[in-house]
Amino acid sequence: MRDQSSGKATLINAGCKITGEITGIGDFVISGEVTGDCNIEGTVSLTVDGYWQGAISADNVIVAGHIDGDIAARGKVEITRTARISGTVSGEAIAVAEGAVVEGMMKTTGNSEPLDFIEKRKE
Repeated sequence: MRDQSSGKATLINAGCKITGEITGIGDFVISGEVTGDCNIEGTVSLTVDGYWQGAISADNVIVAGHIDGDIAARGKVEITRTARISGTVSGEAIAVAEGAVVEGMMKTTGNSEPLDFIEKRKE
């Protein structure tokens, strides 16, 4: 999922702070700070330096940073080893790397069986 792209992503760089509701079509890469909710038709990627306070609703979500809020993915959620999440995580499939911290409930909406894996990507 991380290696796929639907074109150029919208970037919110480190040092940038956004407050309010974010909506859009396409991929979003967050390295800064967001306070608010979103509804994105695409993938939301929160980098290791990113922070989000609020609810994330998107097709797919990749988390390497810190989220205080709920994640509702219509597709997949990938939680890397550097992720820190306080809230409910739901998606068709959820992958959680060893070392990630999730304080809350996790709900899968798909029918696939759970799988074990070891993250081999370097951040």
